Amino acid sequence: MEYCLMDNTHVGQIAKLEMLCFSDPWSENSISSELGNPLSLWVVAMDGECLAGYVGSQSVMGWADMMNLAVHPDYRRMGVAENLIQQLICRLKEKEVTCLTLEVRASNTPAISLYNKLDFVEVGRRPGYYHNPKEDALILRKEWTV
Repeated sequence: MEYCLMDNTHVGQIAKLEMLCFSDPWSENSISSELGNPLSLWVVAMDGECLAGYVGSQSVMGWADMMNLAVHPDYRRMGVAENLIQQLICRLKEKEVTCLTLEVRASNTPAISLYNKLDFVEVGRRPGYYHNPKEDALILRKEWTV
């Protein structure tokens, strides 16, 4: 598995994975617009020419928000999500970011377990944050020093 920064060649595959994984997926145009956003940092996991997963974030003043994380069903339970998060954190540290925050569906126990394993802590809840179906989001955060 190769982990690298997202570029134009990945956008179409990311959009397809968004549609496969999420009830409210980002459009190809929205994903593509992240390439020109200086606040954005997206890491992809590639198995040859096949996109296994991706993670996207935006950073402002030393803090980052993880916006998207998805792993193709064929690559789940293989450590791809964990490696993507670790790759993202390493690259954020290079940009002197010291904190990563994310929202996760309150019912998504596999994701919550992974975030707990990576030392994220719950810092809040956003009632009714998700749609299709409507559900609360847990706000998780991980901090580090650079």
